[in-house]
Amino acid sequence: MNKVEKIAIAGITGTTFMTLFSYLVSMLKNENYSEPEHLATMLHRFIPSTSKKFNQVAGWNAHYAVGLAFAAVYVKLWEARKIKPTIVNGLALGAISGAFAVAVWKLTFKIHPLPPWINFNKFYMQLVPAHVVFGLFATIAYRIMKQNEEIIKGKQVGMDLSTV
Repeated sequence: MNKVEKIAIAGITGTTFMTLFSYLVSMLKNENYSEPEHLATMLHRFIPSTSKKFNQVAGWNAHYAVGLAFAAVYVKLWEARKIKPTIVNGLALGAISGAFAVAVWKLTFKIHPLPPWINFNKFYMQLVPAHVVFGLFATIAYRIMKQNEEIIKGKQVGMDLSTV
């Protein structure tokens, strides 16, 4: 598997589980912590002429694009052997990503002329564990890919040796 495929699978997996976590917490807390929905709302308020469907698609695309960007950093660190893709390290990367995400969202809400009407502190408090979930599942996906690579490599080596 090439690096782009690893980034895509880790990023999509991490973002999907993070989003499910955000929706679960939203339901439990009776709040809206959906990152794609907030992105769509801000886009519509910034450019009112855009359609609801366009804003929704753009919000989801932006959300997954950020997940791919985070995954690209993770995969670069793992492939360069700067950090091992362990579960503990995945949780730590997620926590660091969460702290970074809080800073970015704070700045975004501050500079946006009409940010969503939400409790910002509750939203930020949910972002860190959501990103921990991202880090965990991006790491699990990467580890599965690496294990599959090792299995395939082992079979190829085994096949090569048996034909000699």
